[in-house]
Amino acid sequence: MEPLYRTPTLKTPEVIFNPEEGVFSIKGKSVPEDAAAFYDDLLTWFENYAVSPNAETVLTVDLEYFNISSSKRILFILYKLNDMLVSGKNVRIKWMYNEIDEDMFEVGQDYAFMVKIPFDFLSYRLDHLEMAV
Repeated sequence: MEPLYRTPTLKTPEVIFNPEEGVFSIKGKSVPEDAAAFYDDLLTWFENYAVSPNAETVLTVDLEYFNISSSKRILFILYKLNDMLVSGKNVRIKWMYNEIDEDMFEVGQDYAFMVKIPFDFLSYRLDHLEMAV
């Protein structure tokens, strides 16, 4: 299966779905004007991936901010992963968040309650130089 990569922009996250290397991540900011257009091919990719997934699938989500329409599409991705879990596959989510961003931590907890996938909540701290960039 071909990897899927999307370069980050000011409005869309970096996306790396590489089953050969076992790297699955969504990172950055997600505020596209048309979330359906951005996320539809990601959802289709996971549908195809679910046919013959890796022994373990770990999706890392490290979003600094996302809008409501992105939130819905992210949930759709989690539902696809949840279907894989229910069918007996090994699936986990690594939910990354800045330690001072309680909202993003709580959003991750909300998602964790909506699916059966185990979530690992991993906080990090940005220094002042990183935050200023």
